[in-house]
Amino acid sequence: MNVITFESDAYQALIDKIESLSQLIDIHQQKVNPDEAWVNSEDVCTYLGISQRTLQRLRTSGNITYSSLGGKIFYTISEIKRLLESRKVRSSAQSVDELCDAYKKRISSFQGKGKQ
Repeated sequence: MNVITFESDAYQALIDKIESLSQLIDIHQQKVNPDEAWVNSEDVCTYLGISQRTLQRLRTSGNITYSSLGGKIFYTISEIKRLLESRKVRSSAQSVDELCDAYKKRISSFQGKGKQ
């Protein structure tokens, strides 16, 4: 095990910066419109009740826009709503509400971890 030591002033400066970053994240999360939130493929499939293959077909056919990051695919909640409104997927508005609720819970749990 390595032990790293530094002066208390440097430690306090580091803590202050971490707290500032935490506050900025909190402010940003409060401003985020849930429709602009990004959700992964697993969440979309779970809440819409569709398979990964169906979601892939929607991507391939250009019926849904997405972004890929680090080998994972993400969708905005507004895009999921548009998909439902265009009747490309049979599901209910309640499914999207549940997806939004899951996103909000995930964000609030993230914020709770940052304040410990």
